[in-house]
Parts: sequence; C-alpha cells; structure tokens
Amino acid sequence: MPRFVIAPDSFKESLTAIEACHAMQRGICSVMPHAECICVSMADGGEGTLDALMQVCKLEKITCQVQGPLPEQHIDSYFALTDAGKTAIIEMAKANGIALLKPEQRNPMLTSTYGTGQMLLHALDLGVDKVIIALGGSVTNDGGSGLAQALGVGFYDRLGQQLHVCGGNLNQIDDIDMTHLDARLKHIEIIIASDVSNPLCGSTGASYVFGPQKGATPAMVEQLDANLGHYAAKVSQVIGKELAGQQGAGAAGGLAFALMAFCDAHIQSGAEFIMQQTGLAQHMQQADYVLTGEGKIDAQTHLGKTAYAVARLAQQFNIPVIAFAGVVDLDQHGFHHIVAINPEGIEQAQALENAAHYLQHSTATWLRLVQKDFLLK
Repeated sequence: MPRFVIAPDSFKESLTAIEACHAMQRGICSVMPHAECICVSMADGGEGTLDALMQVCKLEKITCQVQGPLPEQHIDSYFALTDAGKTAIIEMAKANGIALLKPEQRNPMLTSTYGTGQMLLHALDLGVDKVIIALGGSVTNDGGSGLAQALGVGFYDRLGQQLHVCGGNLNQIDDIDMTHLDARLKHIEIIIASDVSNPLCGSTGASYVFGPQKGATPAMVEQLDANLGHYAAKVSQVIGKELAGQQGAGAAGGLAFALMAFCDAHIQSGAEFIMQQTGLAQHMQQADYVLTGEGKIDAQTHLGKTAYAVARLAQQFNIPVIAFAGVVDLDQHGFHHIVAINPEGIEQAQALENAAHYLQHSTATWLRLVQKDFLLK
C-alpha cells in the first residue's frame, strides 16, 4: 500500500497547516483511495506552531485575555502547558500576530508586543519553570519593548515621562529602568523557537526585511530601523552587552532581541523543535513520498523554513520530497520537485480564497503523473 507522509507548514493568510494537510490528503485519496496518509502538521515557530503541536501532543490549553497588536484591542487567546504543567508553550502570533489585524489596520509604527508579555506573565503565575516562545507571523516592529514593558521594564523620555512603547516612539527613549522587571524570570528557562536569522537592524534587519509585509511604507521602514537602533543602544547601556547584531535578534520585529536582553533567552530552530515534538522522523522511515509546502517557496526557504527542514530530514532516509506552494521563486535544489498550486495569472485574492481547492487539485495532478512508479515497485 502506498504510504505518504504529509508535513506542510501553514499557507499564510489562506490555510492553516492542518487545513493544508487535509487538502493534500483529499488530493491523494481522489487518485489512490487506499493509500496510507500520515498527516503531521508543521510549523517553524511562526503562526500555527501551537495548533500543530496540539494536534499530536498531549497539551493542556490555557485561555487568557491579553492586549492585541493595537493598544485598544483586547483578545481572547491561549497558550499550552506540558511536562506536568512545568513547561509553557506560547505562540506570539496568538497575541500579536498579523492575522489579528485587517490589512488596512496594519501599522508597525503603532503595534506592540505587550500582549505576548502578558501571556508570559500568565505562564509565570502558573508556576512554570520553562517557557518556549514561538516567534513568527508578527505584525509588530517594536523590538520586543512592549513585552518588556508588560514584564515590568520602564521606558522614559527626556522629561522623565513613561512611554507606552511601540515601534514608532522608540527614538524617544532616554532612560530604561529594570528595577521592577519580574523577578521570577531569573528562575526559569526561556527558549525562543524561531528560524529567522536576521539581526535587529540594518538592511537585513527586522524593519527592512519584514516591515513592508506588516504595513510599513519605505519611509516607515527607515524610521523603524533608526528607532530600533536607538532603542538597542539604550538597552546595551543598561544590560552591559550588545545583542542587536546577534543572529536571530530581528525575529518577530525584534521580539527575540528583547527576550535575549531582558529574559536571558536563547534561540532554538523552530522547525527542528516541531519535528522533534511530532516524531516526524519516525513517521518518515517507511514512506514512499513526503509532501510538504507553504505559501511561498523562495530564497528564504533555504534559510531554515519548514519545507526545507522537512526536505533535509527526508534526505537522511533517501525519501523524495515534493513541495507545494502558492508562489514559487526557487529552483528544485533540496527538493525532488516543487509544484506551484495557483493557476497562471490568477489574482492574489482569488488564490487565497481558493487555496484549499488548488492545493488538493495540484496534489492529485502530481500523483496521477507519478502513480506508475508505484506499479513498478
């Protein structure tokens, strides 16, 4: 019986990883009704990470109300507990993710990571001794200052007035007071799950690379980058070390920078973490094909995105990997084959709305082309 392991990431703004799994499975079963399909929804630390884990791991869901990306926004969110309640898994996108705002609302000059800090406080209140924070899918560019403020850090301007920090006013910071930073942070381990390697500032930093997709105009990008530079310099004066240039500091609009600076967090590959937790390697070993995918496969895919991480793992077992994506701007390197699911010339809105159908159809079309391979086995 043909065996397929289906392990996609989410298709941004159109399909969750779980929905992508189901669409691929429908495509396979329409051609080979008796095929064995093992669905393992994936993530790289970005949006969908928590839901992917909750599909395959025994996690306790904890609900909480936090501030959304904008100060006036309050949302019902959740995180999870594992290891008998001693480890919390937090997905920042559940509090301050891009999906929580309509396109016309997105403005990284105004958005904040304060809600993610509130989620961390909720976890501390439950007595955890380890926190894993999945970064990605953010709509923020505040260098994690909002999170720091929620945890007790004070930011003051030249007049001594406390700032309600966001991406647009970091250049007003004159003094940082860590006196009231939650003392419990000294006694827990915090791990950042992320596959972003960008530094905080500069042409490859958070603002220039990720700002435009969060609603930043070119002028905003310049201002945001300058603001982050000012903020990072002030933080360095207080903590006695420079972290802005560290690999991964720019993840989630610089949230990783704040977690490292104020919480002594360290970074782990998000995709590797998910693959370990879901036991993906064990599922792969007897597979004929591994199917993966995400919304866009491009030059960033090889920098540690989920699809490439899945392909590298499958190579260890000499199993061909087929990647599906809405947009393809990459050669086949690292994959057996890459399939663009969208019909040529389709408008983006229609592509997003009908992503499940196109993914199912593309999977079925691909399988019809290769099903003779199974007859030869």
